[in-house]
Amino acid sequence: MPDVQTQQQQKITIRLPDGSERTHPTGATGYDVAEDIGAGLARDALAVKVNGEVRDLQRPIEEDADLEVLTWDDAEGKMVFWHSSAHLLAEALEALYGDVKFGVGPPIEDGFYYDVDFSDSGRDAPSSEDDLAEIEEKMQELAARDVPYEREPVSKDEAMRYFTEKGAPYKQELIEELEDGTITFYRQGEFTDLCRGPHLPSTGAITYPKLLSMAGAYWRGDEDRAQLTRIYGVSFPKKKLLDEHLEMLEKARERDHRKLGRELELFTFSETVGAGLPMWLPKGTTLRETLEGFLQQEQLERGYEPVVTPHIGRLDLYRTSGHYPYYRDSQFPPILEGEDEDGEEQGYLLKPMNCPHHVMIYKNKLHSYRDLPVRLAEFGTVYRHEQSGELGGLTRVRGFTQDDAHVFCTPEQVKAEFKDVIDLTLKVLDALDFDAFEAQLSFRDPDEAEKYVGGAEKWDAAEDAIREAAAEMGLVAQEEVGEAAFYGPKLDFMVQDALGRAWQLGTVQLDYNLPERFDLEYVGADDERHRPVMIHRAPFGSLERFIGVLIEHCGGDFPLWLAPEQVRILPVGDDFHDYARRVQATLREKDLRATVDDSDATVGYKIREAETQKVPVMLVVGGREEEAQTVAVRRHGSGEQDTQPLDDFAEALAEEVEAQMRGS
Repeated sequence: MPDVQTQQQQKITIRLPDGSERTHPTGATGYDVAEDIGAGLARDALAVKVNGEVRDLQRPIEEDADLEVLTWDDAEGKMVFWHSSAHLLAEALEALYGDVKFGVGPPIEDGFYYDVDFSDSGRDAPSSEDDLAEIEEKMQELAARDVPYEREPVSKDEAMRYFTEKGAPYKQELIEELEDGTITFYRQGEFTDLCRGPHLPSTGAITYPKLLSMAGAYWRGDEDRAQLTRIYGVSFPKKKLLDEHLEMLEKARERDHRKLGRELELFTFSETVGAGLPMWLPKGTTLRETLEGFLQQEQLERGYEPVVTPHIGRLDLYRTSGHYPYYRDSQFPPILEGEDEDGEEQGYLLKPMNCPHHVMIYKNKLHSYRDLPVRLAEFGTVYRHEQSGELGGLTRVRGFTQDDAHVFCTPEQVKAEFKDVIDLTLKVLDALDFDAFEAQLSFRDPDEAEKYVGGAEKWDAAEDAIREAAAEMGLVAQEEVGEAAFYGPKLDFMVQDALGRAWQLGTVQLDYNLPERFDLEYVGADDERHRPVMIHRAPFGSLERFIGVLIEHCGGDFPLWLAPEQVRILPVGDDFHDYARRVQATLREKDLRATVDDSDATVGYKIREAETQKVPVMLVVGGREEEAQTVAVRRHGSGEQDTQPLDDFAEALAEEVEAQMRGS
């Protein structure tokens, strides 16, 4: 009969998110815990998080643990569902196409993909919607078998031998980079893949897969490597969820900023100029400059000083900042001039970041504590050598402009500066109708102090300051331990657009690294030299990306204050062109952007054209309006028409624009 100590060793304590504890036998699975909590939870469970690690539901738990059951309602639960779906896609492709070679097949934010080499398969690579439909059907057939996903730890030699015999060069390359003792296979039925997991208990949950598109993708993002076929898909446990997702995708296609950018004549791309290098057309330039002017005015009122820096800098500048060569893969090749006496490359680099230039402006003179904070702001264009397959309209480009500002302050000023940046960011979001967002505070992991620049005392003070700043500004901020940059904690704004998609837009970051690297100083009240704290701040982030997101958020229906063309004047005939021009002049005196449609088209056609171009306000003018000095006002999307005195209308519209910009 076992003694008391042995019996205790056979039990483990499971701590649940609500603080309660449950006792289970050693080796109990996540499913056992879910079933103990309730049959409904066990039915919905997809995976578990054990001491912060997401695991298979059927994996044994050998020690006391904090445990959370993950369902479809959890983001990490969806990732497990979609990861398993990627494996099901690979199995279907192998069944249909024979000798295919697989790259990687991860879950992504809205589904999954798999990169596949079809060069040695028995069929041509899939290329049409009919091909995708056939693969979908095979996925459903395989899922219906409801076979388990089985995890199997293997040695590095075993893994290499298996994929060598299978003729899988991409998997072999991945295995070469893994440490022995950390490698696992996952099997479902006859299909085996190299994978760390986790996965669903079985394939039967994947009842509604949908393959969406195909694209070319270079192996490991390297343009000098093989180009594979990337197949994108999504999957759901219920048909209603799939239908809702497909409806959202259709709405997203209608709002696609690339489509609307063409239709509204905002921007264009040219292969002759270069991929990923947007050119702003007159209307788009007006939109962009209006955004810049709005932020510039706000910055001036908050004590920011405008600066301008060059588009290139010496390699030594970026060596000191750490951007070169550590981020070399994402930069354009340097313009080399030779080597110094130590054999180190000398030359220039297209600016990847504005911050080193702002650092050098701060360092231009020695500052007193009375000078601080120093706030430097610039709409600075930077350049990144993004892979061609990763470019996407305005949201992923090679040349983009950041609304960059850097604040140099004392540690005691950090909290106040953070509050001011939060206030500015909230004003930007409000003016653009982004009313759904989450704030995330990213802090260091104190258990891995070696990853971060600066001592624990500095970090504790900084984290307390920004936590208090967020709270005092009314932000309910989620805290993420271990998500800080190595140089300091940060606050990110995760903004939800009209379709429910989340985008990371505004960001505020503390930096202890660059002041140290560049030996920045100020003279304190004690007449001693001290190191300032640097704050990176960008409410828009990239103007290009921000505008791309904004276009899709509002569907091209920009708020009145931002619309490139705020008013279009529609004379009912040639005899009223002169009055239309006088109306235009009156509006322009109020700084309103107004145009005249003096074409020979009918008024009805002119209205339809203005509606298509999403002009916020249309003014119809004819004989009655000219005689009475009035305008017939028609708003975009409304069939109503209201006649108003011209001067009163111009004054009221100007006040409306001002109120929108103020957020009131």
